[in-house]
Amino acid sequence: MKKDFLSIYDLTKEEFQELIEIAIKFKKGEISDKPLSGKMIALIFQKPSLRTRVTFERAVYDLGGKGVYLSPQDIQLGKRESVKDVAKNLDNWTDGVVARVFHHGILLELAENSRHPVINALSDLEHPCQILADYMTMYEISGKFEVNLAYIGDGNNVANSLLAATAILGGKFTIATPYEYEPNGFIMKKALEMGAKVEIVRDPKEAVKDADFIYTDVWASMGQEAEREKRLKLFRPYQVNSELLKHAPEHVKVLHCLPAHRGEEITDEVLDGPQSVVLQESENRLHTEKAVLYKLFTR
Repeated sequence: MKKDFLSIYDLTKEEFQELIEIAIKFKKGEISDKPLSGKMIALIFQKPSLRTRVTFERAVYDLGGKGVYLSPQDIQLGKRESVKDVAKNLDNWTDGVVARVFHHGILLELAENSRHPVINALSDLEHPCQILADYMTMYEISGKFEVNLAYIGDGNNVANSLLAATAILGGKFTIATPYEYEPNGFIMKKALEMGAKVEIVRDPKEAVKDADFIYTDVWASMGQEAEREKRLKLFRPYQVNSELLKHAPEHVKVLHCLPAHRGEEITDEVLDGPQSVVLQESENRLHTEKAVLYKLFTR
């Protein structure tokens, strides 16, 4: 792997699959190495989090390290102090940075000014750690990486990283989304150049007809609160509900990165139903994050 993990595109196909294999070994308790022994990892969070914070703190702890949580109030990244100065100071005291930020450019600046690994725990452009857990879950269920994945809703950071993963691993990515809410243009262009099978449709029923997995996410992410009412109306036809599942194959499973806005992008009966694998997906965040840390710190 590269020094930093900022994008799904940072991985080759072999590296992606290896991370999943390592994560599965962690889940089975087959790895007991402590590559973070005696090391401290800075956890920078501009956005609140349940899964990302707890799983990274646990992963760092289980690998023998110590995590120091830095909230928005602690450092006011880019306001009280420049991103460059924060990175260079942390570089003197810690051995790596996990950052959950509003703007992807902050991650690039942190990585540029740090000798130690920087990990993208979410940005407005990508959510690569989430996607590793998603693909681990899909692999556990289907036994393959080349799946037919239908994404229903906003072409956000999660959709961007899923699209990139499809370009690397194969399979097909179909997104049902309104006009002007498609995934990022650069990520789409690169995926197509890599030969990815990608389809953009407007009808969710068309998107799920051959799907092995259906994925959805919130319609308005943190930082988009001003657009919330507009998005609620626009995305209403894109709800993942029991009626939509009738148009998908019987074996289809449903994923959601959480937190979910129940009754909006997904209904209770689907989220809590037999086709939902969201808790397995959530658990796998811990194992895939251990795998990322393990690879970055085992040199």
